[in-house]
Amino acid sequence: MKAYEANFDGLVGPTHNYSGLSFGNVASAKNEAAPSNPKQAAKQGLAKMKALADLGLVQGVLAPQERPDIFTLRRLGFSGSDSEVIAKAAKQAPKVLAACCSASSMWTANAATVSPSADTADGKVHFTPANLTNKFHRSIEHETTGRILQATFADSRYFTHHPALPSVEHFGDEGAANHTRFCHEYGELGVEFFVYGRHAFDASQPAPSLFPARHTYEACEAVARLHQLREDHVVLAQQNPAVIDQGVFHNDVIAVGNRDVLFCHQQAFLAQEQVYQSLREKMGQGFKIIEVPTDSVSIDDAVSSYLFNSQLLNLPSGETVLILPDECRQNEAVWQYVQSMLAQKVGIDSVKVFDLKQSMANGGGPACLRLRVVLNEQERAAVNPATLMNDELFERLNTWVDFHYRDELREVDLADPQLLIESRTALDELTQILQLGSVYPFQQV
Repeated sequence: MKAYEANFDGLVGPTHNYSGLSFGNVASAKNEAAPSNPKQAAKQGLAKMKALADLGLVQGVLAPQERPDIFTLRRLGFSGSDSEVIAKAAKQAPKVLAACCSASSMWTANAATVSPSADTADGKVHFTPANLTNKFHRSIEHETTGRILQATFADSRYFTHHPALPSVEHFGDEGAANHTRFCHEYGELGVEFFVYGRHAFDASQPAPSLFPARHTYEACEAVARLHQLREDHVVLAQQNPAVIDQGVFHNDVIAVGNRDVLFCHQQAFLAQEQVYQSLREKMGQGFKIIEVPTDSVSIDDAVSSYLFNSQLLNLPSGETVLILPDECRQNEAVWQYVQSMLAQKVGIDSVKVFDLKQSMANGGGPACLRLRVVLNEQERAAVNPATLMNDELFERLNTWVDFHYRDELREVDLADPQLLIESRTALDELTQILQLGSVYPFQQV
């Protein structure tokens, strides 16, 4: 049966701001306290979604989380009315309030790990929301993420939803940002590639020393078991600890893959040649590796431009296209490499560049903004149709953003109780547009 790789992008939430919450993410730290533009951020994301849908790709939308997260603030001891909770948090623990206002769910590469039915023993698409234990502001996402995924992929005949792994550092799970699926055809049995930063139960193994390794070996094994994957079609690899310490906090900052192509940096993995050998053995003939040399693109240039935090897509025409942020075009060394690569015809046919500056300033490029879901025709028909991008949804969501979103947001504005009202009003309407039902805590009280 024919299958497709769908991309479900996170819709940027109304509280998109730069609070510098993500230690190890260089862009996030660099732009801390700068003013953000939530309206522009949402529109930039929507423009990318629409452009990919217009190319003939299956493109979906995942709703943002409710923020400020009043329920988490109450769990932390702030009491009173909602406005009193916000006021107390702003006075006593402003960084906690900022964390509970983060719009980080926009980066749905971290939402979950997804295995298609062609790979799983029960023939269903499996979803496991990422626990994201390494960052408090992200660790509070997975329950709502699970509800949104279940409302989007609701038919239990085709979709299996698991709870997140235990929320402890030993099973730190960063989702699809550290997971890639390779195949020759989307509907065929593929090879699932899990990348981890450290071993949680073996301190003798290599690990970064400056920045945290967010994803563990043990989490990779657990998700592979939950998804009923064949051991001979799974490859586990460790990120190079040295590049984590240079700001490569997820594998998708240093490598991206699709179908039978791996596009990665020369320093992406520990024991890189062994990783290549394992992938080649399991993928067989026709597997292509495009390795970018350090002397062409330094780690610093890779991190600042997000060359690898790109989307590698296979168009209906068969053409392979790389979706890049505009920062790649602005970086002389990176852009020179891209042009040289295209001229050599090594497996990527073309590039398309998008302005995603609002997301990039917080450390998230094109790949961060999307969750990949391989679906056959029956499964695609079972997806909530209201979440799939088309002309009508694009116009409706742009109008929704124009009405509900602010043009500027600073960290001090997070203490404004009106922001919560604006956010809840917007999300309540969004659940109707996307036909999600009651997925937010405030809708269930």
